[in-house]
Order: sequence, then structure tokens, then C-alpha cells
Amino acid sequence: MTTKTAPREGYAQGLLELGAQHKDVIVLDADCAKSNFTDRFRDAYPDRFLNMGIAECDLVGTAAGLAAMGKVPFANAYANFLTGRGFDQIRVSVAYSARNAKIVGHNAGMSAAQEGATHLPLEDIGLMRAIPDMTVIVPADSEEARKAVVAAYELEGPVYLRIGKLPVPDVTTAGTPFEIGKAHTMREGADITIASTGCVLYEALEAAEELAREGVSAEVLNVHTVKPLDAAAILASVGKTGCAVTVEEHSILNGLGSAVAEVLGEGHPVPLERIGSRDVFGLSGTLDELFDYFGLRASNIADAARRVVARKSA
Repeated sequence: MTTKTAPREGYAQGLLELGAQHKDVIVLDADCAKSNFTDRFRDAYPDRFLNMGIAECDLVGTAAGLAAMGKVPFANAYANFLTGRGFDQIRVSVAYSARNAKIVGHNAGMSAAQEGATHLPLEDIGLMRAIPDMTVIVPADSEEARKAVVAAYELEGPVYLRIGKLPVPDVTTAGTPFEIGKAHTMREGADITIASTGCVLYEALEAAEELAREGVSAEVLNVHTVKPLDAAAILASVGKTGCAVTVEEHSILNGLGSAVAEVLGEGHPVPLERIGSRDVFGLSGTLDELFDYFGLRASNIADAARRVVARKSA
């Protein structure tokens, strides 16, 4: 049976590892420390933790100031409010000013399932992806979240890190390669490329298993870095398979699907289908209910794969 762990668990562990090794790490939170698990860093290193209250703009501005002083701040808040209310400060005070600040959006994607449309961020990747020089990382599970926070510290410059709240299947291990800007091939295939980002990677792998039983060989890519996108890996895979499906727990507008479509449109046009939310707001429900509602299940991915393979063969 597949184990499940909340990505915020791995994120918290990564912060603790950084805190033990690097005294320049400062953690800021918008009064969500218990939910974000940043309270673990607070308890271990209280002199390097700041609760900014429910004030996302101030949170980002303070992080930018700390970065200007040579610190490496991790600014934590719910993803919808952080990227929405704090967009101007992220764009100008952090990215435009080339500050080495890490912006961490929690309760991201379908993890905000039971909190309703206003709290369900399905646009945050698009907002951050549009900002020049912003690196955008979307871990697939807890272990990858741990690796991502450490890698974000080591990368000089602004980073947006998207962290889920609810437990999701563990699909990577300590030995799974992780490098910012490099997609990882989770499963090799010859007939179709399935490019996934975030916790839907498990569903993509299950879809590949379903297709394999029908004689369709699917290559599954874990595209944990949406920006900079590993265009070389996408083009190499699609050059072999001739068609693709993208999967994300985010709007297909300006997310992974858009990024892959841009690369393929310019470099190697092939049949493509994008799976994600489609120009709609979220709604309340459980994580499982929203995965069903938005068509993010393995069966939905397999159906899309059959359609693009048929278009390739037509």
C-alpha cells in the first residue's frame, strides 16, 4: 500500500536542516506557523523566526529587507494570499531588486480543498511564472519538498516554492535525483510523454501502468521546476514519443501545460492535451472529491493519452 505524507512535513524538515547548518536562514510567517509547520523552526531557532501577522505585503517587504542585509529569508503564507496580495512586493521588492528571498506558498493547489474558492490557489504558479528571474518549484511529495527547500537555499536569487498541506502519496525517495531546472524521468516510454508537476505525479504514474496493460508505453516526467522549464528534456522525450499530456493541480492557463505548449509550439509541434483546472475558480470539498471533479485521476490522464496517441496516428 502506498504511504502518504504531507509535503509540509518535508518542507519543515528541510528548514530544520538548513537552520542547523546556516545561521543566515531567517523564517517569516503570516500567522500560519502551526498550519505551515514553520512552528518547528520557531521552536528550534526562536531568534531567527518572525511572525508578521496576517500581512502578506509586509511579510514580503521584510523578507526583501533581510535579503538586502545578507540574510536568506523564507517568507511563508497561504499561497493564494501571498501571491495575490503580495504580488507587487514580490515583483518589485524581491524579483526586480534581485533579492535572495524565498517565497513559500502553503496550502497550495487542491490542498486548500475544504476552505472554498477564495482559498483555493489555482493561479499562483502562473502569477509567479510571469515574473522575470523568478524560479518556480512544485514538489511532488514530502521528500521532494525537503530537497527543494535545501536546493532553494543554495540557489542565489528569488524562488517561489509551492507546498501542499494534505497528505499525498510518496512517489520519490531520498535517492531520487533532484536538481532545480532539471526534469526527472520517472518511467521511460516510447508512445507518449506524460509531463507532471506536483502531487498529481502519483496519478500520472498510475495512468502509465493502466496504459501499459493495453500495450501503450508512456514516458513519465517529473517536472518539479516549472520555471526555468527543462525544455531540453521535454523536447527529447517528445522527439521520441511524438505526443504529450501535461498534468497539474493548477489552471492549464500559464501553468505547466502552457509552458510545455510554448516549448513544443516553437520547437516540435505534436498532439498535446493539458489536464488541470480550466479557467474556473475552485470550490469546497475533500482532496479526493476535487481530484475527481477536476479530472485529475489516473483514468482521466489515460483517456487523454489515448486521444493524443490516436491523433498522432491519424
